[in-house]
Amino acid sequence: MAPRSAAPVTLPLAGPLVMARFVRRRLRFLVDVDGEAGPFTAHANNTGSMLGLLRPGRLVGLSVSDNPARKLAHTLEMVRLPDFRGDFWVGVNTLTPNRLFRRAFGAGAFPDLAGYDTLRPEPAFAGGRLDFALSGPAGECFVECKNVTMVEDGAAAFPDAATARGCKHLVELTRLAREGVHRAALFFCVQRPDGGCFAPAAVVDPDYARLFAEAVAAGVAVLAYRAEASPGGITLGERLPLARRY
Repeated sequence: MAPRSAAPVTLPLAGPLVMARFVRRRLRFLVDVDGEAGPFTAHANNTGSMLGLLRPGRLVGLSVSDNPARKLAHTLEMVRLPDFRGDFWVGVNTLTPNRLFRRAFGAGAFPDLAGYDTLRPEPAFAGGRLDFALSGPAGECFVECKNVTMVEDGAAAFPDAATARGCKHLVELTRLAREGVHRAALFFCVQRPDGGCFAPAAVVDPDYARLFAEAVAAGVAVLAYRAEASPGGITLGERLPLARRY
């Protein structure tokens, strides 16, 4: 495992963001926005509800792809959220957690993952695939990454919509932890600066909350980290504690 770098780990964006105002969301994966040159439609890869974020008139930041084969050149990256303590960006791109985890792991930014030096993406399991398998002198550790965009009662919370797929991942990680041959971990990438701890969103998905508690009891490591989203990139921040009650 590489030694921990003193410098912050930042995932740069592909290029400058285009700023626009949110108009509406359509068919889960489409967002209509109003930019300087007029209205246009962009892609949104976040299948969650993005509860409390997508309000008409909100400022949004969109990346631009140079792939000519894409039907929509723009992708929704972040939403500017008003707050009485000062407005802030919320990162909504669900590819960010995996990309940031890979970069941060390579920089030795996770003390809990010392002893692993190799990363393999998308290892298969009986019900599908997890995000990463880590290996090294410490053995093998399976990791699933999740994006967090919701804060409820002072806690960063996941999910923001019921998730059968997320429940399936919890079941598999719990099984791995109980078998004791491999380690299992969850990386929650909290792409907003508020919320002092992390908790499963029981009010949104009680099944996920129940399975999360079982996973923690079985020994699945919960790595909830704040990630500062800005037009300059996504920077890994401090680790958040688990809420006392969840």
